[in-house]
Amino acid sequence: MNAIEGVVISGTGGIWNVRAADGEVHDASMRGRLKQDGAPLKLAVGDRVTVERDGPGGSWAIMAIHPRHGTLARRAPGGGRGERIVAANVDQVLVCFAAAKPEPHLRMLDRFLVIAEGNDLAARIVFNKVDLVGGAAALDALAAPYEKAGYIVHRTSVKQEVGLKELHDGLAGRTTALSGPSGVGKSSLLNALFPGLDLRTAEISASVNKGRHTTVGALLVPIPDALGGFVVDTPGLREIGMWGLPASSLDQCFPEFKTFLGECRFQDCDHMTEPGCAVRAALERGDVSASRYESYLKLLLELRDLPEEWQ
Repeated sequence: MNAIEGVVISGTGGIWNVRAADGEVHDASMRGRLKQDGAPLKLAVGDRVTVERDGPGGSWAIMAIHPRHGTLARRAPGGGRGERIVAANVDQVLVCFAAAKPEPHLRMLDRFLVIAEGNDLAARIVFNKVDLVGGAAALDALAAPYEKAGYIVHRTSVKQEVGLKELHDGLAGRTTALSGPSGVGKSSLLNALFPGLDLRTAEISASVNKGRHTTVGALLVPIPDALGGFVVDTPGLREIGMWGLPASSLDQCFPEFKTFLGECRFQDCDHMTEPGCAVRAALERGDVSASRYESYLKLLLELRDLPEEWQ
């Protein structure tokens, strides 16, 4: 039996596609119940694995899952308990929203960013379809709270080829999880950045102004670039649940808060009603945006309502 190492690029029905270093892709199944630290380990796109073949012409089997870094995780959908690994071994998250059609849901964008911060992953933001927005002023107003918080914000249009080179350079040499709701043009962006991928796309449903799901599972896409790297194209996520984040740590997931966190009168300040709150003082001065602060309050109340074992 010949053992080789590779990376999981996709999987469905218990069969995982593993890409070896030479670019060849092998269909492999899990052998037994692989464990890490004594607990069963679920395989995820982006996992580095060792596969073996049962003799010449035989089937491939995954024998080992290598230690992970940079895991992007969220709570299991449908109100279920537990964690859903979206992608493993991720260097950064690219959160993609449309500037229009559908209109950007900024509360959802903030939720994506908190999930990235909670997983200790750097995040970039894309506002796509900027050709549908009238004038630079509207785009600047949309991006300003996030740029002020320290995020890199890309303004892109596949139709007008705007911002594609800058975005490409931000992805080269890294493994990037591309996330965001359906219908914002994630697959179209990847097709424009890396011709030949031919990822499926779909039009926006005018009746509900929501995108149809076109990506059926996470897909790790090798970047055809001298610097290498991968992009993880993830399904459009209508329901995004936070996992493993205590309510008391939420303020650490808002980068623009961090300068002020040590200046509050009370060490356990939750920045809601306490006197001497430095974050609320920054809000009043305009150093923290009102929309971002409102997102913080909404997410804080949501986290407090979660069962303790989910935090």
